[in-house]
Amino acid sequence: MTFRAPDAFTTRPTLRGTFGMSASTHWLASGTGQAVLERGGNAFDAAVASAFVLHVVEPHLNGPGGDMTAVVHVAGEAAPKLLMGQGSAPAAATPERFRQEGLDRVPGA
Repeated sequence: MTFRAPDAFTTRPTLRGTFGMSASTHWLASGTGQAVLERGGNAFDAAVASAFVLHVVEPHLNGPGGDMTAVVHVAGEAAPKLLMGQGSAPAAATPERFRQEGLDRVPGA
């Protein structure tokens, strides 16, 4: 008997495309983002429009003063950029300060 490992478990299909994609925690927000792209908007336009919809359909999870994370790929650049806007931090919480403390990466990363 030969053991065959099962395929990776997933609850959603793998999506591929060449035009653009919008994803969020609610289908109305995702659809709004995709509609913005289809009408000529850029990724930032789509993200903002999706966020406004999320403020309405998931007010317990989203709001205009909330946190933000985004993976952005700039045309012509090889690697994507990560934007992190999560909460406030003390003024002394600089990368240099953490390096002085012997930390070179986020704990747990």
